[in-house]
Amino acid sequence: MEPRESWAALAAGGVAGVCVDLILFPLDTVKTRLQSPQGFRKAGGFRGIYAGVPSTAIGSFPNAAAFFITYENVKSVLHHSSTSYLAPATHMVAASLAEVVACLIRVPSEVVKQRAQVSPSSSTLQILSRTLYHEGIQGLYRGYKSTVLREIPFSLVQFPLWESLKDLWSWKQGHVVDSWQSAVCGAFAGGFAAAVTTPLDVAKTRIMLAKAGSSNASGNVLAALSDIWRTQGLSGLFAGVVPRMAGISLGGFIFLGTYEKTRQLLL
Repeated sequence: MEPRESWAALAAGGVAGVCVDLILFPLDTVKTRLQSPQGFRKAGGFRGIYAGVPSTAIGSFPNAAAFFITYENVKSVLHHSSTSYLAPATHMVAASLAEVVACLIRVPSEVVKQRAQVSPSSSTLQILSRTLYHEGIQGLYRGYKSTVLREIPFSLVQFPLWESLKDLWSWKQGHVVDSWQSAVCGAFAGGFAAAVTTPLDVAKTRIMLAKAGSSNASGNVLAALSDIWRTQGLSGLFAGVVPRMAGISLGGFIFLGTYEKTRQLLL
């Protein structure tokens, strides 16, 4: 990629990330509280729906920027040595590597955000200080593995589907899709990916919210899934699936549409 294209991907990704995270924050809070082991009402219900928003506001831009600059650069490198029928695999590899990089920024932000969401009486700064005091830096990365294990399958579904839908739409109309058409493709791809990866999202939430020293605090995703299945069954594994699908469908529309439009403007 040319330096200008890299800077455009970085800036467009950051702008898209901030837009979607702040607009859809209330839905994310509802989803987190539905997935909380203490239950929706005890976790705050509909009170303090913006609890944890400072953490998201700070982490959104660098997180999304890191994802897209990695995604576009890896995709650019792999496209030079791949044929058209390998394009979905190229998008899968690029998205997976991008998630690993982005999660280095996303996880600390998400840990603080989710703990604030289920403790609306505590400020974001209090949650951060408490986490660092009791668990150190390691506490901020609680759930890194489970987040990556959630995000990679999500991206393996979302990004190849998004790129394929754009290609199909472009072929049907005879020209490259507009940014709003890319946004529609993003909404469909995001909603589908959100539905099939909800159990991994529930496991990630339980691990991040677990008390230090508890079994879930170890970060074992399979153990967390097994515990949820044993105690709550299928409904527990898909807790919060409706707000998650709604949020990510709308998020996919805003995120990928904003990304495409901002990138076009910058180039």
